[in-house]
Amino acid sequence: MKAKKLIDLNCDMGESFGSWTMGNDAAIMPYVSSVNIACGFHAGDPIIMMNTIDLAIPHGVNIGAHPGYPDLAGFGRRHLFMSPKEVYAAVLYQIGALSAIARARGAELHHVKPHGALYNLAAKDRVYAEAIADAIYAFDSSLILYGLSGSELTRAGKEKGLSVFHEVFADRTYQADASLTPRTEPNAILKTPEEVVDQIIRILQTGEVITRSGDAIPIEADSICIHGDHEGAAEFAKQIYQQLTDFDISIR
Repeated sequence: MKAKKLIDLNCDMGESFGSWTMGNDAAIMPYVSSVNIACGFHAGDPIIMMNTIDLAIPHGVNIGAHPGYPDLAGFGRRHLFMSPKEVYAAVLYQIGALSAIARARGAELHHVKPHGALYNLAAKDRVYAEAIADAIYAFDSSLILYGLSGSELTRAGKEKGLSVFHEVFADRTYQADASLTPRTEPNAILKTPEEVVDQIIRILQTGEVITRSGDAIPIEADSICIHGDHEGAAEFAKQIYQQLTDFDISIR
């Protein structure tokens, strides 16, 4: 199978807060086609949201909401007990906040991608996956739902009638059930651009990913996520962009 000629490359952004800065969004922006902007619950604030949207607009980058748990201290990576109704309302609230700022800046939302522990919960728990899909559909049924490839979240989105992008991760390792290796475990993160590009190219060329145990499992890819919250992320993004271009794969 030949590699896909087009792929969406997305990055989580707008995850600073007040005077505290995370990542280098401006440097990464030229190398991605979509951004997922924190909506103030796990990270971000109104000014950060507005500034990130203003960075995206000149580059023609798709703007997406990145709703998470209300957990600034834990960066949304801790599981909080919330009922499905509370999750529905929290997701709806965050989409609405980012959409209002985007519209005021002359832009529109393109997609929604849950963050962190909420994303991982919805990947496996059908009830919470449906709560998120319902919130997106209620706000704007034309928005695309980004979810872990082959997950309960993407299935719930499809059944609700949403367009869905199956997301794969450039710099994360996979378990046998196609879930991501938890960050608390060893070897959860691929650390070099070479490892990352090898994983991406294999996914695009074969429709498979190599798990941490060394087995190949099928995986569908509409969008590739890179992370911008680590040192050297901008150079990392540039190298990935260039190497994909060298394989005649366009980032769109």
